[in-house]
Amino acid sequence: MRCPRCKADKDRVVDSRASADGTAIRRRRECLDCFLRYTTYERIENTPLRVVKKNGERVRFERERILAGMVRACEKLNVMMEDLEAATNRIEVRCHEEYDREVPSAVIGNLVMEELKNLNQVAYVRFASVYREFKDVTQFLDELKPILEGRKEGAGK
Repeated sequence: MRCPRCKADKDRVVDSRASADGTAIRRRRECLDCFLRYTTYERIENTPLRVVKKNGERVRFERERILAGMVRACEKLNVMMEDLEAATNRIEVRCHEEYDREVPSAVIGNLVMEELKNLNQVAYVRFASVYREFKDVTQFLDELKPILEGRKEGAGK
């Protein structure tokens, strides 16, 4: 590490400890030439996640866009914002855990549909109809079929 005062690269670590939130290591250093004491931080370097869209374009991953899409799907429905925030967090965590640098937009869309299916079936169908670009009612009914069959099985118990 270079001294901020004399620019010498000879120093010693006087003290080292984890930061309060545990995401960095704080080090107190002393320059061996001019005896200046200074602080450095060591953090994990996160590479930003990129989304690969259908047309091949790559854009920055933005959790706000995921949340906005889910909010739009849940408009005028009884779904709490806290539940949407939690679902968005789960999606973001899965994307970062399963993909190093790039995640296909189709994966994100499927994760959103999975979360919405658990939160509210109407929101799920709304999102799916836009996301999957249904061309006619038949495609819409095909999406509804598993939901309706699930209700029938639940009613029979």
